[in-house]
Amino acid sequence: MATQTETRAGARRAGFESQEEEVRRERLPLRGELPDWLAGTLVRVTPAQLDVGGSPLRHWFDGLAMLNAFDISGGRVSYASRFLDTEARRAAREGEIGFTGFAQDPCRSLFKRAMAVVAPSRNDNANVNLTRLGERYLAMTEAPLPVEFDPETLETLGLGEWRDRLGGHVTTAHPHFDRDRDEAVNYVTHFGPRSSYRVYALPAGSRRRRRIAKVDVDEPGYMHSFGMSERYLILAVYPLVVNPLRLALSGKPFIHNYRWEPERGTRFIVIDRHSGDLRGIYEGPPFFCFHHVNAYEAGGELVVDLCAYDDASIINLLEVERLRGDERIPPTRLQRCRIDLAGGAVEYEQLSDGSIELPRINYRAANAREYRYAYGAGLRSEESDWSDQLAKVDVESGEAGVWHEPGCYPGEPVFVAARDARDEDHGVVMSVVLEAAAGRSFLLVLDAASFEELARAEAPQRIPFGFHGQFFGGTR
Repeated sequence: MATQTETRAGARRAGFESQEEEVRRERLPLRGELPDWLAGTLVRVTPAQLDVGGSPLRHWFDGLAMLNAFDISGGRVSYASRFLDTEARRAAREGEIGFTGFAQDPCRSLFKRAMAVVAPSRNDNANVNLTRLGERYLAMTEAPLPVEFDPETLETLGLGEWRDRLGGHVTTAHPHFDRDRDEAVNYVTHFGPRSSYRVYALPAGSRRRRRIAKVDVDEPGYMHSFGMSERYLILAVYPLVVNPLRLALSGKPFIHNYRWEPERGTRFIVIDRHSGDLRGIYEGPPFFCFHHVNAYEAGGELVVDLCAYDDASIINLLEVERLRGDERIPPTRLQRCRIDLAGGAVEYEQLSDGSIELPRINYRAANAREYRYAYGAGLRSEESDWSDQLAKVDVESGEAGVWHEPGCYPGEPVFVAARDARDEDHGVVMSVVLEAAAGRSFLLVLDAASFEELARAEAPQRIPFGFHGQFFGGTR
């Protein structure tokens, strides 16, 4: 008889098995009723191929990228899936690892390893996030080399290479958007004898990035995302750092060169995003984070909300073989960081008792401004081995509404505002859910205000656990 641990691991494992079938269905079975105003396409990117040449990849973050699209029109839902046609994917089909990834590294000479520190990465496996910039749709990873795709056919259109000299080796797949200027804001880390963080803006329709600021650093930290308020950009630098020379010469994959040094604390680099001036560097106790939630200014304080871990051990726990085992994932805490811009003090507080990751908010109503609701996927209890509930957190009261169904693992919740939205939570939340025992996935649609289920559409295939996606529609 299987133990509870074995049963739990077997259920979670379904989300980390490769899914290489590409399908298209014109109409999915639908239970419930969709709002009549909801029209558009939810496109998600998933690391769907996790085995190459008969062996598992080292890390979840290196899985080969597949696009999954749920198109909603007239109360009906269709579905399509298609791999990004990249150099990384083509090599994998031949049984080879053809890219330098997060924890994956093909054999390279010492010379090529050293050159990787002075030339941008060619990793085109854009498996983390998606965005729309002007009329271009881009898939992104932490290499500064986005991949353009067609949101209707899911066809890969080519690399979104830059026509500038900004440089940079590592970036985030979580740009912010300045709607007034119609431009994306992001940063790159440039490794070299004098390493630096380079913050930039990219106007819609352009391939030329405009540098906002440059901050020199001896040993760069690993940052998966960053914060933006109305006036400031916030780089939260956790004490997971790398020596650039070691990165070039160690012979280890990228992330294995980083060291956890909690005595450094966490440093908040605050940059005026309009003038490019450094407002200050503020220090607080150590923690680790993948995802920022929101940031805003309140009087003389800068408020930065994020999903915090005690340390960076979560990175190693996301190795593919470990995810296919029975190790538990640590919970996060929804943490508020209050930065006294004049006095320099940094204080932390926990906003809710629950654990959430892959956070989303109503970006149109509340991004870079004071807000009330955050949505996320999280652990229901200490016995949970993976995110098994969705949560809507009231950041003012700490109260949370949840959706949970036994045996189901929901992914990132994507908020879509109603066409005539009157309140911050007037709209729906959509999530792709894996029903592990049945070996299938479905699109879940919740009423964002009540957090009650409105409808679900059954996908024609099992969709592995993924990271992020966007809803492209008339309400964008």
